[in-house]
Amino acid sequence: MDQEPSSFETSEMLGRFLASTHLVPESWKVCARANVMGNGGFMCDEVDGVVYVGFSGVVMGDGLDLFCGKMVGLSDDGVFHGLVKNGDDDGDLVMVDAGLLRLFFSLLNTPVFQNQMFEIKKKQKPVVFTGHSIGGAIAALASLWLLSYLQSISSPPSVLCFTFGSPLIGNESLSRAIQQQRWSGNFCHIVSKHDIIPRLLFAPVAPIITHVHTLLKSCHLTMNSPFFIRDLGPQLTEHEKNELFQFVLHYLEVAIRSLEVGTRSLPFVPFGNFMFCSSDGAVCIEDTKAIVRMLCLMFASGSPSSCIDDHLEYESYVEKISLQYLKRDDEELYESNTYEAGVTLASQSVSSGHLRNGASRRNFKVYLNREKLGKFWDNVIDMLEKNQLPHDFHKRAKWVYASHSYQLLVEPLDIAEYYRSDAHRIKGHYLKDGREKRYKILDKWWRERDISGENDNNYNSGRRSKFASLTQDSCFWAKVEEARECVENVKNERDPLRLSVLWTSIEKFNQYSRGMIERKEVSTDVLAKNSSYMVLVEELRGLTNTWCF
Repeated sequence: MDQEPSSFETSEMLGRFLASTHLVPESWKVCARANVMGNGGFMCDEVDGVVYVGFSGVVMGDGLDLFCGKMVGLSDDGVFHGLVKNGDDDGDLVMVDAGLLRLFFSLLNTPVFQNQMFEIKKKQKPVVFTGHSIGGAIAALASLWLLSYLQSISSPPSVLCFTFGSPLIGNESLSRAIQQQRWSGNFCHIVSKHDIIPRLLFAPVAPIITHVHTLLKSCHLTMNSPFFIRDLGPQLTEHEKNELFQFVLHYLEVAIRSLEVGTRSLPFVPFGNFMFCSSDGAVCIEDTKAIVRMLCLMFASGSPSSCIDDHLEYESYVEKISLQYLKRDDEELYESNTYEAGVTLASQSVSSGHLRNGASRRNFKVYLNREKLGKFWDNVIDMLEKNQLPHDFHKRAKWVYASHSYQLLVEPLDIAEYYRSDAHRIKGHYLKDGREKRYKILDKWWRERDISGENDNNYNSGRRSKFASLTQDSCFWAKVEEARECVENVKNERDPLRLSVLWTSIEKFNQYSRGMIERKEVSTDVLAKNSSYMVLVEELRGLTNTWCF
């Protein structure tokens, strides 16, 4: 089987895709709630037709003794069938951390988890597994388990995995098996600048096991606290922090030298995409050498204290990823073709802020991100039309849902700007004369998507129990504006034939909007007292008492 391409450009595309959706923020919310549940817990939530499964990163008592960096081979018992059958061509075993695997199996074998997974598989909805700290490792193993199971399904749902500060879980053979299965794109590991936990297993854990347990106990008590109270439980001394920091840094540097000269394989190897984040921004990388180098370079710029504190800072970083990820020019982005250039660009991106911060610049930043997201999707469409992407790219679930999420979020802003600037008075109404080509193409992708697994999701008519977070027709407000013009024209029109045409258009919009509301496919903003829609409703009620709107 051909290896999955591993290019910096591909990872940047994924990064911008994530910046255009709510997947990362929603994943973190589920992680934080799962952490509060405590030892070995997990929780499920559904948001806009996507099922999120969050695993608690809190491990207490004897569970910490399992986390010691020992490896065990995956057995051919059907749980990870796809990985075992497609392991390293050289015959090396696909191996994972024994303690993390045991924690996963202790959860997998519980009736409550089995029941939840049965319901998820039955509904055929897109699934996001997520977790913070050790919970991220459990999420990765759960994703590999479900991906293996879904190989036997003809139309499997989309499976994504987002981890936050997760330790590495397996060896090079695992990484290669995931590549061979073309699953690398299903994983995004979010790593803060100095966080020690994702770097920990590059070092042998046994000599520092006492320090590691003390660190994890303190972090997990904080994570388990509803108010995220710091410095709970036993703490490492400054001397112990420094010992831990220098020990891990030494083995990170050894790992880089090993990869560059090929002297020996690493016990643990990254797989999937890594999004490195700091207070200044984020960058996404897929190449293994680039990931290891970034893990080392960014860690070396930290301190014994910051490498611990950063493990608890993901909430603040997640808030900034969507806005600040898009701060580089496209010319910079696409001129990097080697992993060395990618690392250089990544280092510059994380350490410098080209997009200045400040509340006074908020509108500018919103405009800039709209422009950059528009450029991104224009580039994707152009690459697809030039056969530079897989022929079925526009039918892959994660990209169809990403493009639709982008459209629901951004096109209403474009419509608002179009009418605010009176462009409709010059060009004509938005739908006919002002709509960008990209939105029409993304509409086509959405209409032609595989809907076999959507019989029970939130996009299905009549199934919503509450109003949508985003109005499910990105052109709703453009249709409101056209209906408003019809209402204004009715007030002054005397010709019976023209009046009939106007009232027909109004009635058509009336049926459309009422249907959207009855199906709860609009956000609560639509029904707000002074929204354009509610103002239109009041105007029409005042125009005639016989017209039911």
